[in-house]
Amino acid sequence: MTVRQSIVFNGDLGSGKSTVSVEIAKRLGLRRVSVGDLYRQMAQERQMTALQLNLHAELDQAVDGYVDQLQRDIAASGESLVMDSRLAWHFFTDALKVHMITEPGEAARRVLARPSGPAESYTSLEEAKAKLRERSESERNRFLVRYKVDKARLRNYDLVCDTTRATADEVIEHIVAAYEGDLGADVLRDSPPLLLLDPGRIYPTEDITTLRGLWDSEFVDGVAGAGDEALEPLRIGYTGEHFFVVDGHRRLSAALQSGFRLVPAQLVAEVDEPVVGGMSAVEYFAAQVRPGTVYDWEAAHGIELPMPEHALLGGDAVLAGDPGHPA
Repeated sequence: MTVRQSIVFNGDLGSGKSTVSVEIAKRLGLRRVSVGDLYRQMAQERQMTALQLNLHAELDQAVDGYVDQLQRDIAASGESLVMDSRLAWHFFTDALKVHMITEPGEAARRVLARPSGPAESYTSLEEAKAKLRERSESERNRFLVRYKVDKARLRNYDLVCDTTRATADEVIEHIVAAYEGDLGADVLRDSPPLLLLDPGRIYPTEDITTLRGLWDSEFVDGVAGAGDEALEPLRIGYTGEHFFVVDGHRRLSAALQSGFRLVPAQLVAEVDEPVVGGMSAVEYFAAQVRPGTVYDWEAAHGIELPMPEHALLGGDAVLAGDPGHPA
């Protein structure tokens, strides 16, 4: 893959994109521009919090207009740089578009732990989670109305990286490898995005008792020895909230047994896109991911997966009555 001119970052609040983008800019010798810093400066000048400025921007187009024009001008200049911005992926066409995600509780802990300023401060973990969620939704709604684009859709990006447990150094190494064409080149060329996911946050869709070879020591040792970057990408579905295995349970299990914090994956279906038999990603997840499936996978691998809402509400019984879904 040809090295692209720029790397543009979008990501969940608290996902570490500022830390990662700063270090990648240093590593590659590129200038870094942060739209988040600009918004925080604008919020302070108006004596607002970051959330208040976001809500204000929903009514006052001049706030976004100024920043949007700045990004258009930079994109048009042809300068190779690192851009930390919620919408750079929309304005930059010839760039590696990176979206960083993390578990909401972990994101809130990170934001709560860092020094706060007048534009952004929280008094508790629960307040931080609530405010981060509200701020993200405010931005998403604004972008949907103003630009007709959804920042939550993973297919907007080339690379999606889960930073929940991975260290900053691991994330940086993987992103640089993708940028330089040494990681996931086939996926990035033919069917982006390339997903770099925390294996401990991916749901199984088959009962562990039906899966063969999960504990094949030769296979597991081979995966561990080669490292996560050498792992054949898993085939993954995404509901808009949860990631699940479509194909690759054996590789996922080996990654968990080997202590990997990131695994490469290819996005098969997202939200309303079909997985198999005309079932959307959301429908397939609801049909296949049952309490017993989750409990057995957790026990076998020593991890914890939040029980999906449909399973807590007895979704199996509901789906069993629907002829379009397997019981």
